[in-house]
Amino acid sequence: MMNFYIYLAVIVSGASVLAIELLGTRVIAPFYGASLYLWSALISVTLSALSAGYAIGGRWADRGPRLGRFAFVIGAAGVWIVIVPWLRLPVLAASESAGLRAAVLVTATILFFPPLALLGMVIPYAIRLKASSLEVVGRTTGSLLWVSTISSVAAAITTGFFLIPNVGVCRSLFLISFVLVATSILGFAIQHKRKLAPAALLALAAAGILVYRVAPAEMTDPDNELMAVKQSAYGEIRVVDLGDLRYMLLNGDTRGIIDPQTWQTRSQDINVLDIAKGFFDQPGEMLLVGMGGASVVKSYYGSGWHVDAIEIDPVVTRIARAYFGLLRDEARVYEMDARRFLITHDKRYDLIVMDAFGSSPIPFHLVTTEALALIRSRLVPGGILAMNIEAVGWDDVLIRSLVATANQQFQHVTVLPIAEPPDQFGSFVLLASNRALNLKEEPPGPRDRFTPEYDRAHAWDNRFQVNTAGIPVLTDDLNPIDIWAERANLEERRVLHALFSKPGIAW
Repeated sequence: MMNFYIYLAVIVSGASVLAIELLGTRVIAPFYGASLYLWSALISVTLSALSAGYAIGGRWADRGPRLGRFAFVIGAAGVWIVIVPWLRLPVLAASESAGLRAAVLVTATILFFPPLALLGMVIPYAIRLKASSLEVVGRTTGSLLWVSTISSVAAAITTGFFLIPNVGVCRSLFLISFVLVATSILGFAIQHKRKLAPAALLALAAAGILVYRVAPAEMTDPDNELMAVKQSAYGEIRVVDLGDLRYMLLNGDTRGIIDPQTWQTRSQDINVLDIAKGFFDQPGEMLLVGMGGASVVKSYYGSGWHVDAIEIDPVVTRIARAYFGLLRDEARVYEMDARRFLITHDKRYDLIVMDAFGSSPIPFHLVTTEALALIRSRLVPGGILAMNIEAVGWDDVLIRSLVATANQQFQHVTVLPIAEPPDQFGSFVLLASNRALNLKEEPPGPRDRFTPEYDRAHAWDNRFQVNTAGIPVLTDDLNPIDIWAERANLEERRVLHALFSKPGIAW
């Protein structure tokens, strides 16, 4: 029975480590975005915690390997995991002022270092409990490490492919906690010859029900402005009604703002993307990369364009249909990666609009010179690329590098600013073509400040050329856009955190 329990404990702990690491991205991403820094922080915290656990666990085991201690370590990790949903918001709020890099590292450390360090103690302690002599230490170590690693692989697949999109983050954390604590109780029961097992398991079941009922849950709450919350393979998607407006949030970042009574957009950048219609005598074929709240689709379809849309996340498509008024005849939607679509489909378009965002910047593989060459090949002669960008200031290196990269494939490139004043965070629309970018007629003058006409007239009147001297071109091999986008991501998060100040609604 002892050997069985040791292997069970190693399987459970090995599986829990990878599951916790993957779930950690969904715990933090809605607040800070699923950036390169978040993944780096979680991987670093996981490895550091396991290293500490290996060292402490080995020394603790040598002081006297007892099954009770072994079971206690596993149970303590489970108890910590169950409080993560309550710790999350206070820790996120407290760390925000540290800046993006430090904040994600501090948050990941506070939330996940303790349980991962405890789980790291399991392997050396298990080796000490199981190895009966020096002659079998190597075999014992290899067997336990093999079992632990295979369990981690299985957990990574199960968590990413099933638990996150179907069960949810909080419930998955509770499931891990429940399994860890149950494993711990089984160890104590074995040590005490099952005397404590019935009462302990009954207490665990009661505690599990209580925690499940009072814990922060991922569920809709229309009376409290939260219309929908869904986990997908690409992030957490929420629909929030705030005042008279409806927001689509992907990992806590806006991907659509509409008036739900009229389905009209309230996003300045979407208003400015409409300028591209003015380069053509009549509506034509348009490809949209990144659908979000479907406002671009509805605008161009309403103007007579035939719209193909690429949206990598099927959940975004379902949300757009259910909450943002997207009708099936307004666009033919391809649910796949945009670059793969461009490689496998040879249709050519009059206009390609890129409105694709991850958690902050444009996906890096869509803005390299290789990707833009592919986009150019899918435009008719005289076709136009319109790209939506977020940056801090009109002279941001991100803007300059994107223009430098576009210059490799297009003869004419200009930038339309939406940000005001010129040193502030905001959106920009980059226009690129191999024909002169001259509108058929100037945008009509605005009636007042807060109108789509004002957004378009302001952006067009302030269009500017970019000095790209000494600025690197983005390639598939070298692309630091995630690093350059850090400042924009942080600035936008500050604005959004102030706007969505009610805990549990936007993240």
